[in-house]
Amino acid sequence: MSVKSIGFFTRLLDDVPADERYALAAAQIEKAESLGFETAWVAQHHFHGDEGGLPALFPFLSYVAARTTNIRLGTGVVTLTMEDPIRVAEDAVVTDILSGGRLEVGFGSGGTPRSYEAFGQQFAQRHALMDRNLGIVKTAWRGEALPGHNYLWPSGRGLDLRSWQATFSAIGAHKAGEAGDGLMLSRTQPRLQGQEGASLADIQLPLVQAYLKSLPAQVAPRIMASRSVFVADDRAQALDFARTGLVRQVEKFRASGHTIDDSSIESLLRTFDVHLGTPEEVVRSLSADRTLEHATEVTIQVHSVDPPHSFILRSLELFATQVAPALGWGKSTVADLRRKA
Repeated sequence: MSVKSIGFFTRLLDDVPADERYALAAAQIEKAESLGFETAWVAQHHFHGDEGGLPALFPFLSYVAARTTNIRLGTGVVTLTMEDPIRVAEDAVVTDILSGGRLEVGFGSGGTPRSYEAFGQQFAQRHALMDRNLGIVKTAWRGEALPGHNYLWPSGRGLDLRSWQATFSAIGAHKAGEAGDGLMLSRTQPRLQGQEGASLADIQLPLVQAYLKSLPAQVAPRIMASRSVFVADDRAQALDFARTGLVRQVEKFRASGHTIDDSSIESLLRTFDVHLGTPEEVVRSLSADRTLEHATEVTIQVHSVDPPHSFILRSLELFATQVAPALGWGKSTVADLRRKA
């Protein structure tokens, strides 16, 4: 798979009040659109602002849709296990209409056990909940009957072809392929005991293989690989931001199963699978990521480095005008922007 679109992912983690977080994220998406990024993704997190500041994805994406024209807008992801699936189906349809058909809908079974309790669900049942709720959403979108002989209005036809599933497991990747959905791969994954030296490709390529093997023959693969990428004019300054951002994440990642080597900033970059530095350095780093050979879209995010807003905008510009063209990614408009830069 050689053709790759480029996307931008934001988790709205700026250390500012919610209204400013939303304004900054919207400005970043507008910047990404102007640079030729084809998709912008946002994540859903409940209750804890230091994990992500956006519990309601569809209102935010509808707001962004009114400020943009071409960039596709994606949920990365709706934590479907804690949602009413019919309301998700309805909200997605309305957002898709308001955006002019630009919505991509990613689903996952993430979240913390404490969050499940607040929604009256059990974390241990998340996989069964995911299967059940996703089935209901797709039934509604396809215009099939819901209980009580009800049918979704407005129609959701076409959204089932823009459905994605995020997973950490080969079983989840198999389900995504079997359903004909896109596969969403994370920017990093836990290295459990005995896997400390594994590369991200070592962990994710089996997922890619399971997905492709189960995908129906008539369905084109859609594989989105999210990656932590921070492109800067000055590597030393970028490392300063990384020290602050990555150290802040160490204990949280250890608690979720990661084996963390925090003996140096370089070891943290490896542990968190961060591609950081000047455009030339990031090109070399991404070129070595074997998973990306199979991706149809590479989506970049600055987390967990979390630099200030102006540096995020600069990173987007450097990626779009120098890194992506050097790797042969993105639309022709990206190459045109590079010539103008």
